[in-house]
Amino acid sequence: MIKIMFVCHGNICRSPMAEFVLRDMLKKRGLDGKITVASSATSTEEIGNDIHYGTRRILDKYSITYTRREAVQLTRSDYKKYDLFIGMDSANIRNMQRIFGSDPEEKIIRLLDLTDAKRDVADPWYTGNFEATYRDVTDGCESLINYVINK
Repeated sequence: MIKIMFVCHGNICRSPMAEFVLRDMLKKRGLDGKITVASSATSTEEIGNDIHYGTRRILDKYSITYTRREAVQLTRSDYKKYDLFIGMDSANIRNMQRIFGSDPEEKIIRLLDLTDAKRDVADPWYTGNFEATYRDVTDGCESLINYVINK
């Protein structure tokens, strides 16, 4: 079983969106028993808070199932528990490396680096554009599935 952890700053917008989008994609492809997905934050700012209402609206719009959850922070011990850590932006990547101390097994990847876009996922916290974030997350998750299958 492959274990994937999506990571963003607060774990209320982008990383839970990616978590539930990927779960939906995996279920539709019959891969949900082969890959597990979770999400976390690099900061403590939103710990305990549920998914941002903008993320919930987008998931509802595209009929993607999600559950109530509480934001959690990534820990050093997570490095041994997961196979891949998928950051939403460059700052997330730097913060994951700081939290883990290093990345000797090269488990850390920026989501859109798996696509032709090779950039940060749009952050709706600042833009309010959850649709753009959804497009980035969907493109990235499609590429992530191919990456994992071909690896």
